Formats: sequence, C-alpha cells, structure tokens
Amino acid sequence: MEVTNVRIRISDSGTRLKAEAAITFDDCFVVHEVKIIQGDEELFITMPSKKLPRGDFKDTVHPINHGFRAHIEEAVLKAYNIAVLNKESDSLNFDSQIII
Repeated sequence: MEVTNVRIRISDSGTRLKAEAAITFDDCFVVHEVKIIQGDEELFITMPSKKLPRGDFKDTVHPINHGFRAHIEEAVLKAYNIAVLNKESDSLNFDSQIII
C-alpha cells in the first residue's frame, strides 16, 4: 500500500499541534485527522482517535506494524516540511496538497 497524496492544513494555534493531515493510499482510500505534534525533541504524528467515557483516547485507525507506521510518518512529515516552506514564501492562509 502506497501513500499517493498528503494534504496538510497548518495550524496557527500556537500549541504543540502544528498541523493536520489527510493521507490517501493507492488513490482509493483516505484517512483524515492525522495530527502533526511537536514533541520535546522532534515532530511526530498521531492517528485519528476518539475519547472514551473514562477520559482516555483510542485510535480509530492505525497501522498494524512499525514499518508501515514509519512509512506513513515519513510521507506526512515530508509533506509538512514542504508545506511550511511554501507557507513561509506565501502569506496566504495555507492548505497544501502534496502528491507523493
């Protein structure tokens, strides 16, 4: 399964949430609400999740193995970095689509 498109919506919230992404796989399946978070040392992604009654969160969509998760994270962070560079050179409100 290949990542064929990543759409990035950069957040200007001033929080650790830097952006949200929508990832398309094989031009036929999309996952929305993948979050790009600034960690203590580096950026990472979180999968879409829902809040459970006791207050914790559970992923609603997630990769089964580490290799595929790394593949997704690499594609999303690459698209995010391109979007940030494009936004810096463009003063418009930015919603970037990156074709992988």
